[in-house]
Amino acid sequence: MEVIYYTMVAAGLYLISDRILDRIEVSRGERFKYRSIIFFFIILVLAFISFGLINFIVLDSNSN
Repeated sequence: MEVIYYTMVAAGLYLISDRILDRIEVSRGERFKYRSIIFFFIILVLAFISFGLINFIVLDSNSN
């Protein structure tokens, strides 16, 4: 069941990261030169946070 959670969250993170990057670029007024690197760091930070949260919730629910 964990694989399903991680897969769904990963798909959501992709969409959220793209939207965040678009918003930053719109407020900046131009596209970043190394857009893919910035996208990678945004999705990496969000993945660490959300996957850690999923791991905490799953481990907590399995201990009961």
